[in-house]
Amino acid sequence: MFNKMIHAADGLLTTENGEIILIQRKGETYHGFWALPGGTVEENETVEDALIREMKEEVGVIVKPKEILGVFSDPQRDPRGRVISTVFICEFEGEPTAGSDAGSIKQCSIEDALTLDLAFDHTLVVTCYKQWIEKKGTFWSQKSLNH
Repeated sequence: MFNKMIHAADGLLTTENGEIILIQRKGETYHGFWALPGGTVEENETVEDALIREMKEEVGVIVKPKEILGVFSDPQRDPRGRVISTVFICEFEGEPTAGSDAGSIKQCSIEDALTLDLAFDHTLVVTCYKQWIEKKGTFWSQKSLNH
């Protein structure tokens, strides 16, 4: 459990054919669930630096953030405590492979991702990304997907 507010950086990594990269979690929280790769921002680290570090650690790729999809801050999004996540849409170089917190990785369409058991609020995040593809814009926890 976290005893203070934590900031996280998560990455939406898309392949050339539009599939997204998911990791299967092997930690205690949401063990076995699928999730976007990402993790906590360390002290004296920018969210962009945390994103780059986490993508290298979790899926073994070098990322370049293109856009911020949004900021997701629902107090209930992480059962361990208060975690606010900035989600980046990224380009990447390299072949994705399972790293530190990933039991395995999967490339799948957005539609297929939405049928999986996704950790945290990642179903909302992927749904927002689907809308972002059509309409662009940024999203946050309380923004209606209908706007």
